[in-house]
Parts: sequence; C-alpha cells; structure tokens
Amino acid sequence: MRVLQINAVSGYSSTGRTCIEMADYINNTGHEGYIAYADGFSYKRSYKIGNKIDHIIHALFSRLFGLQAYFSVYSTRKLLKYIIKLNPDIVHLRNLHSNYINLKLLLIFLADNDIPTVISLHDCWFYTGKCTHYTIDSCYRWKESCGNCPKLNKDNPSWFFDRTAKLLRDKKKWFSQIPRLAVVGVSDWITSEAKKSILSSARTITRIYNWIDLDVFKPVDATELKLKLNLEGKFIILGVASGWSNAKGLNKFLELATILTDDMRIVLVGNINRNISLPKNIIHLPSTHNVSELVKYYSMADVYLHLSPEETFGKTIAEALSCGTPAIVMNSTACPEVVDENCGIVLDNNQTDKILEAISKIKVKGKKTYSLDAISRVKEHFNLESNIEKFVSLYKQLIDYVD
Repeated sequence: MRVLQINAVSGYSSTGRTCIEMADYINNTGHEGYIAYADGFSYKRSYKIGNKIDHIIHALFSRLFGLQAYFSVYSTRKLLKYIIKLNPDIVHLRNLHSNYINLKLLLIFLADNDIPTVISLHDCWFYTGKCTHYTIDSCYRWKESCGNCPKLNKDNPSWFFDRTAKLLRDKKKWFSQIPRLAVVGVSDWITSEAKKSILSSARTITRIYNWIDLDVFKPVDATELKLKLNLEGKFIILGVASGWSNAKGLNKFLELATILTDDMRIVLVGNINRNISLPKNIIHLPSTHNVSELVKYYSMADVYLHLSPEETFGKTIAEALSCGTPAIVMNSTACPEVVDENCGIVLDNNQTDKILEAISKIKVKGKKTYSLDAISRVKEHFNLESNIEKFVSLYKQLIDYVD
C-alpha cells in the first residue's frame, strides 16, 4: 500500500511531526509512506510543493481577493504530475490552508481519478468558509452558508472582500465529488461537528485520536534545566504554544501571575510579542522545534496549564501527560477528552481564582500522585501504534470499497 500525505509542514509543529511519525510507521511495516509539504524538513520519501516566492504571492492574493487556496496553480499542477507518477493507493489530506495549494485543482483531480482520500480534521477549516475555529465568536453559519464573517480579519485575513459563502459552496461541491472520501476527526468533539457540516456526505466519518510517541515523550531528568533557569525549589506551571495570544490564554497567565505565591513560577514556551511586558514570575522561552527540549520542559513542570478554549485535540496536553505531568484544562471543545480526574483537572470557567485553586490542589497532592495515571491514559487512548493502525485499517477499507 502506497500512502501520500499532503500537509503544510513536515517535521515540525504537531501536524508536521505527525506526518513523519505516520510515514515512518507505514514504511517500517511493509508499506510505502510519502509526504508532500510546503515548508519544513525533507523526508526520505517526500516532495516539496512550491517555493517561498509562490507562497508569498499566494498569501497576498488571498488577502486581496478574499479567496483561500485558489492560487498556486503552477505548483499544484506540478504536484499533480508527481501524484500521477507516484500512483498512490491513498491520499491523506492534512492542513491545506497555508497559501501553498490550489484546492480546486487538487480535489477535482482526486475525484476524477477516484483516488481514495482521507481528510484529517486538525482544525475546522475543511468545513467552514475560512475559519480554523469559531466557538469563541459563537459563529455557526457554516452549518448552512457562510457570509457576514466575524473572523474576516483573523486567521488568514481578507482585507476587502467577504467571500466565505463562495468558499463554503465550492468546498461542498468539490468534496462531494470524491467517491471514496473518509473524514477523520482527531477528537469526538470535532467529529461530531463534522457530521453537521458540508462533509456529512462523506462515505465515512470517524474519530481517531491524535497520538503521542511514548518512546520520545516520557519523563526525563530535568535537574540541570531547573538549575539553569533558577527554578530549584519552585512549583513550576508550564504553558506551551507556537505563538502566545489571548486566544491561547496569555491574558489569563498574566492575571494569574499577579496572585501566585512566592514559591510558584510560570514558564511559557513559544513566541510572545516583544511589546508585551512580562512580570518577573513568568519565564519566557522561545518556540522550539527540538523535541528533546520540549520533553525536558514537560518533565520539569509540576503542572501543565492549558487555557485555550478552542482545541480540536490539544496535543501539548497529551504530550505533558506522557511526560508524567498532570494537566489543567478548560471544559470546552476537545480539551476535556484528553484529561480525566486521575491525571488532572477540568475547569468549568477561567476565573483566575479558580485556576489558582486548581493549581493549589495539584500542588498539595503532588505531581507524583498523578504521574502514573497520566502516562497510563496516554498509553490507553493516544498510543501511536494502535491509532496509526486504525488509519491503516481505514485505508484498506477505502481501497477495497467498490460502489
């Protein structure tokens, strides 16, 4: 079986690492795994889509005309030639909304050639007019038809035109033409949402959780790191994001810092606007693609605090659990699916005093009280081998299906 994944990135960030992990597993189990990507690290069986100039032009046109994934015609046609030559049994689509691919050309090609196609819903873009998330804005127009978009200037912004109604109509038309289409949500929450969307006509809609590589994400000795950061004897509250904003809970971390006890410190890993002034009890570390560094950060922490209310899964939560660190999450979207009462706390609101109360509860019980249950939960629900095998079974079903 020959499997081609198409994703915005390869080798870094959660989806980029997921691509590599799946391709490795596919290649190590007697099949052939390939990756087509726009940015990131080359894989032994990979194809790079377009170049930086093409991506910049695509991004500019997208903002000018309000159309996402309608450009990059030349680079997409080159990709289609690669696909014809490769002749994959399965094409697995991940994130396509990073200004590098022409969605119409790709989807019509997959439909015309009856190539079994899997979509992974790492966010909500595949079934909305343009947005990757919508719950904060309480916008559910995607269930019928988009338009009057409250997020027109967010995510990948449109400067002048609201074309979200057209975008949604086109996606519905193009996806409905693919005979063997499977939609996979990475959580029960997003799978349920997809069933109410333009993707509801897909042959299969199912949930397969994101996975964690337990051989990589595991408890390690972080004593030297604590010394380096002057955190010896401190209770460490960790947050990880590629980029920090209020949507990721940055404002709440800043509020929390004003009421922490002297023996507590917040460590935030990820990019933060330089104009934001951080208090002394918040230590900022830059975003990293070094997995070994991430593992040390997770292992060093006494609790992982995840205050983003919009997550299709929340992979950093599961990574923290895998390193034996309990987590505190919001009771919204997919977050409560990752954590149970044995490995952390689910908060019903984000009031700062309630957050501190939850932190203090974990502090009193101690990290070790939760660690074994945290690791066990990841092994049971987010295991790499068993979850990739679910994809392999799905691939085989689509390949064998005859209408």
